[in-house]
Amino acid sequence: MTSRIDQDQVQHVASLAKLSLDDNQLKYFTTQLDDIIGLFETLSEVDTDGIKPTSSVSDQINVMREDVADNWGQRDELLANAPEAENGYIKVPVIIDESEDEDRYELF
Repeated sequence: MTSRIDQDQVQHVASLAKLSLDDNQLKYFTTQLDDIIGLFETLSEVDTDGIKPTSSVSDQINVMREDVADNWGQRDELLANAPEAENGYIKVPVIIDESEDEDRYELF
C-alpha cells in the first residue's frame, strides 16, 4: 500500500498549527490521516450518476433565531469571574505572537 501522506507533510501541518509532535505522535497521526484520506478515496469511487446534488437534508428553511445583540447587564459579573481584567476588558495571554515576548497580554 502506498502512503497518501508522509511524516514530512504531517510535521509541516503540525508546525503551521504550532503543535509539537514527538516521534510516536508523528507516526500515529501520519497513519491516522492516511486512513482518513483513504476513506475519502473510497467515497470518490461511489457511482453518483443520476443522483441530484443535495444542498440540505432537511425541508426546514431558516429555523435559526434572528441574531440580535442584547445587553444582559452582566458585565461586572463576567469581569469578576475573569482571571485578569483591565479597563473593562478581559486580559488574556497572546496566542499567536511573532515577537517571542513570553509575558505579552492582549485585552478582549
